[in-house]
Amino acid sequence: MAASSITFSAPGRSRLLDGLTKSDRASILAAASTRCLKANSVAVHQGDAAEYLFLICTGRARYFYITPHGKKILLLWLMEGQIFGGSALLSTPTDYLVGTEIVKDSRLLVWPRRTIRTLAARIPTLLDNALSVATDYLTWYLAAHTSLVSHNAKQRLAHVVVTFANGFGRKTSEGTCIELTNEQLSNAANVTPFTASRILSSWQRTGAVVKTRGQLILRSPKQLLTFDP
Repeated sequence: MAASSITFSAPGRSRLLDGLTKSDRASILAAASTRCLKANSVAVHQGDAAEYLFLICTGRARYFYITPHGKKILLLWLMEGQIFGGSALLSTPTDYLVGTEIVKDSRLLVWPRRTIRTLAARIPTLLDNALSVATDYLTWYLAAHTSLVSHNAKQRLAHVVVTFANGFGRKTSEGTCIELTNEQLSNAANVTPFTASRILSSWQRTGAVVKTRGQLILRSPKQLLTFDP
C-alpha cells in the first residue's frame, strides 16, 4: 500500500496529522516510506543517532530502557496512530534516549530526519502536533513517577487514571475517555495487570469508571481519589 493512500480510523487515527489540509496531509504521507516489522524485533536502539521519525499504521510497540547494569526497563506502550523517534525533529542532531521494540507485527511509516524537518518548516501544524504528542508523553511519565511515591496499589492506580484523564483524556457525554489498556495502566502505576483489573472492576461496580476493551471512561475522579485504602 502506498503511504499516500493510508488512512486512520479511531482509535488508530494519528494525532500527528490532525488539523492538516488534505493536500498537506497527502504531501507528508507521500514523503514517507513503509516498513514492516515482526513482533519482538527492535525498530530503534537506545543511543543510536535519531535519524528517523516513525508512525505506527498497524500493530503495537513499546519504549524500553537498558540501564548501565544491563537491566531492561519497560516504558510507554505505543498503539496504532502513535509516533516514536520524535527526536528526529530537533534542530540539533541527537541520539534516541530509549529503544523501541515491536510487540505485535507492525506496519510503520518512516521519514528521514532531513525530510520530516523540511516538511515541519513548511507545515507548522505538523510541528505543533508533534509537540502536543510530546506533552502527552511527559504527562505519562509524570503520572508514572509520582505514582511510585503513593502508599498502595489503589492509590497509585487512581493517581495514574486521574492524571491521564486530565492530561490527554477526551471529554464525552459519559465522562472523560482515556484510550489505554489494563496493561498500560498497570505499568504506569507499578502494579500487576491482575491487580489493575481487580481495582478497575471494583471501581466499575460503584459507577466511578466504565471499562471497555482498550479504553476507560472516568466518570467520577473524586470517587477514585477518596476511596479508602
